[in-house]
Amino acid sequence: MTPPASRTWSRRGTTPVIRVRGRSQRRFSIAALYCYKPGERSRLIYRPRRHTDHKSGGRKSFAWTEYRDLLIAAHQQLDGPIVLIWDNLNVHKDHRMRAFIDATDWLTVYHLPPYAPDLNPVEGIWSVLRRTSQTNTAFTDPDHLIRQLRHRLRQIQYRSDVVDGCLTATGLTLTTPHLQPQ
Repeated sequence: MTPPASRTWSRRGTTPVIRVRGRSQRRFSIAALYCYKPGERSRLIYRPRRHTDHKSGGRKSFAWTEYRDLLIAAHQQLDGPIVLIWDNLNVHKDHRMRAFIDATDWLTVYHLPPYAPDLNPVEGIWSVLRRTSQTNTAFTDPDHLIRQLRHRLRQIQYRSDVVDGCLTATGLTLTTPHLQPQ
């Protein structure tokens, strides 16, 4: 992962050039869910994954089973039904994932329009993560990177105002139906 630079310096009249060794090998993936339950604080549920066999033809991203396991864990954590709004990642539309969704009564899925990352609040989380934990940092090894990502995600997880801000940035609002007295 090429680290972003937020500030740099150079001699007057010289354009600063930042050299970074190596290139992205896509060894890490992170899946996250922005969760909202009426009457409770917003939550961020995430799973980082290191792909150790990516060079030998292994996966470079999450498999549908890992997304399924994340959804099951979220369902257990939230203790209620889930309405999921997903982007159009090919794994999200996999026929096995669709069969899993159809087989569960606690999960309802809607897909965002194609090419609409500005409507996905999790994209805001990635932006915050990139601007805070990775700026001006040269990671010593992959373990250093994953430790930093986990640490910063844990911090974001407990800041519901940051998570809510990512939803606000999309222009979408959370609406819950008014419960009728029985």
